[in-house]
Amino acid sequence: MSEGKNSAPVATGETPLLQVRDLEVTFKTVDGYVSAVRGVSFDLFQGENLAIVGESGSGKSTTATAILDLLASNGRVSGGSALFNGKDLTKLSRKEMEYIRGREIGYVPQDPMSNLNPVWNIGFQVKETIEANSDLRGKAAKDRVVEVLKEAGLSDAGSRLRQYPNQFSGGMRQRVLIGIGMSARPKLLVADEPTSALDVTVQRRILDHLASLTSEYGTSVMFITHDLGLAAERAEKLVVMYKGQVVEYGDSKEILADPQHPYTQRLVAAAPSLASRRIQGAVEGKNVDLTVGDAKVLARDNAADSAVATEPPLISVSNVTKIYEISQGGFKKTQFKAVDDVSFDIAKGSTMAIVGESGSGKSTIAKLFLKLEDISSGTMTFDGHDVGKWPRKKLLAFRRRVQPVFQDPYGTLDPMRSIGTSIAEPLVTHGIDTKAGRRKTVLQLLDQVSLPAAMANRYPGELSGGQRQRVAIARALALKPEVLVLDEAVSALDVLVQAQVLNLLADLQSELDLTYLFITHDLGVVRMVADNVTVMRQGQVVEAATTDEVFENPKEQYTRDLLEAIPGGRFEFGKSA
Repeated sequence: MSEGKNSAPVATGETPLLQVRDLEVTFKTVDGYVSAVRGVSFDLFQGENLAIVGESGSGKSTTATAILDLLASNGRVSGGSALFNGKDLTKLSRKEMEYIRGREIGYVPQDPMSNLNPVWNIGFQVKETIEANSDLRGKAAKDRVVEVLKEAGLSDAGSRLRQYPNQFSGGMRQRVLIGIGMSARPKLLVADEPTSALDVTVQRRILDHLASLTSEYGTSVMFITHDLGLAAERAEKLVVMYKGQVVEYGDSKEILADPQHPYTQRLVAAAPSLASRRIQGAVEGKNVDLTVGDAKVLARDNAADSAVATEPPLISVSNVTKIYEISQGGFKKTQFKAVDDVSFDIAKGSTMAIVGESGSGKSTIAKLFLKLEDISSGTMTFDGHDVGKWPRKKLLAFRRRVQPVFQDPYGTLDPMRSIGTSIAEPLVTHGIDTKAGRRKTVLQLLDQVSLPAAMANRYPGELSGGQRQRVAIARALALKPEVLVLDEAVSALDVLVQAQVLNLLADLQSELDLTYLFITHDLGVVRMVADNVTVMRQGQVVEAATTDEVFENPKEQYTRDLLEAIPGGRFEFGKSA
């Protein structure tokens, strides 16, 4: 049997390290049994990397947790097998599985902050894992802890053992989880979204380091990811899942360059890359609507651009500095300059993206403009008014005109309040309209973000990530603002949901003439949404220009490094060689 893009695995002389055949996973719910994974089959050979991709609910994480025997209590493997080194993992006892898991199969979970105990120091947590998966104890175990953290890329590991997770950056916490996963030098490492919330340069360093570790020990890696660029660059084999089934399976570059299944074609069409083009909703007389895949790509009318260029900027940031005083213990304090002499302008109706690594100052700029922090020096003007000197009694009026959309909509929506109540909250706060009038506005806003009216009576826990983000946008639009500040607003979304939200933002911008300040670490997304880009590093602007100029002719080495670090950034999705 030969291997095709959506066929069963091919039979060869070599025995796979992991051989999954016709895997079925069922969950017991109040409405009966639900089949979450149906007939999944694939092979993973020693030293090979395989990526499983698909949107939320496709079954990719459930497949991995079924193999690892980490399903929720209401889930069970109801059919098929998962042979690892000749042993069927689905038939092992709990004790046998606990021995294999950690020693022979490592696991890197998705969210390091949720998977590292905040009340235990890093050294204790790594030592606990080492002692559970080896015979090392005492000084030998402690020495191995330092070795593991050094292998994970923490050069000053010895001095960090007594530090806690909150004292580590996101990238450092992710390295700790990788170190824990690789501590027993397993034959297989399952990495669930290992870099989804990290900046591109940190992603590159972590993926490179993971590659060197797995190459040194001959470890196979199974990536669970929604990042098609990562799959193209780091995995030899690709499994595409949709509604619990495998729809394509084979060579990753072949599938992503020439997808056969309609679902894979949709994924590929929505994937942001350096080859992406600006998307925006069409406005008659201003934009020309073109179509590429699922995205509406626009060429702006030159005459309209010239007219916009003569208008004063809606937002002007001039020589802004933000200094924090950090306590060093006792009465001793030191100053930290988070934003250092930053300047840029944003024209009405346009999108400015601010990009840079963690700690670059991009989110601090957003906080300063939103009046969540005070400016140390310099000026920020909005529609000719100095934001820094905006009287507190007029702050409510400012809030009506400028609204934020944050990264985690679940964290910003009250789980105990209905969607309709959450969307209406700004209207209640500002004393706008009657109860009946607010109800009508909520329904109009839901329609505006393409959600059904029935959604008003549901709660955040009943919605998908993409739906919650749409609700967050609807709430931000309730006061009919002129500016939206979007801080990592799409970074945690699957590629298809991300494309839907980006197209929605583009349509709303054209319809309502909104101005966007877009804070993000995802340069592929920047290519799709921004008119202008400001690149920040260590609190300073290192480059600022139009999006085309920055992406096609970057002036600074730091900008070139950011662009080069995008996983699969140069890969041409959907274009076979």
